[in-house]
Amino acid sequence: MGVSSRTSPKVALLMGGPSAEREVSLSTGRECAAALRGEGYEVVEVDAGPDLAARLADIAPDVVFNALHGRWGEDGCVQGLLEWLKIPYTHSGVLASALAMDKEKTKGVYRAAGLPCVTSLLAAREEVSARHLMEPPYVVKPYNEGSSVGVYIVNDGANTPPQLSADMPDTVMVETFAPGRELTVSVLGAEEGDPGPLCVTDILTDGWYDYSAKYSVGGSRHVCPADLPQEIEAACLDYALRAPKALGCRGLSRTDFRWDESRGLDGLILLETNTQPGMTPTSLSPEQAQAKGMSFGQLCRWLVEDASCNR
Repeated sequence: MGVSSRTSPKVALLMGGPSAEREVSLSTGRECAAALRGEGYEVVEVDAGPDLAARLADIAPDVVFNALHGRWGEDGCVQGLLEWLKIPYTHSGVLASALAMDKEKTKGVYRAAGLPCVTSLLAAREEVSARHLMEPPYVVKPYNEGSSVGVYIVNDGANTPPQLSADMPDTVMVETFAPGRELTVSVLGAEEGDPGPLCVTDILTDGWYDYSAKYSVGGSRHVCPADLPQEIEAACLDYALRAPKALGCRGLSRTDFRWDESRGLDGLILLETNTQPGMTPTSLSPEQAQAKGMSFGQLCRWLVEDASCNR
């Protein structure tokens, strides 16, 4: 059941949590809480922990706004809890969240849907540090984290494999490096009547678009909407809608691309789909919504009105 018929539901806003993206989630949560209060909602901010079910029982919210990022909050775990408690919630459901959080499974869905992505594999951390598992250049990263946490770039001509830090997971993903421009598209809903794809942003950085570049003021520059050939823009918007549809996403999602201009359309590949994009002052999705005439408050309101169970 959705919540669009309620005039001003009580919103429990989940933020923080135990993942590697805790600080980003706290920032997202603060921004969204302020925006929702500006839209007239009663908002109770909840730093999600082991007592989450009891906290929600005490608050008795009409809807949960999920502002968590990373594992436990974005991978289907908290979504399963909310389904069990029968509380309508924002963003994607259990299966779509789990699929999108697992980058290797995401690529499997992309390939089945005919969407272009690079070659990849999963391997033990020790094996990756012992030898090249594919010809450089390639990328090594956790297969189930976001925000470019723990990314290693192995450049062309590298003689030795990367020495992964001890805090990397036991199993990591190795994928072919995709050169080119960093593009991204946010999508609001994937069903008929939803706003759908917003616009394409071209992300400009002095180096790799890592955690610091994403969340530090001045760490990256966004061209929104991107200056692209019509064919590439149309393909980005098409792929960005097909990807969340294939994964079964709901609410807000954002799909990231790399585009090698020298190869034309063949140089456009999908990296991943984020089911709970950041909503911080430097984040991309609110900026894209603004470019389409939707204020941050209106974006947050749309997400609350879209909330439901059985997602």
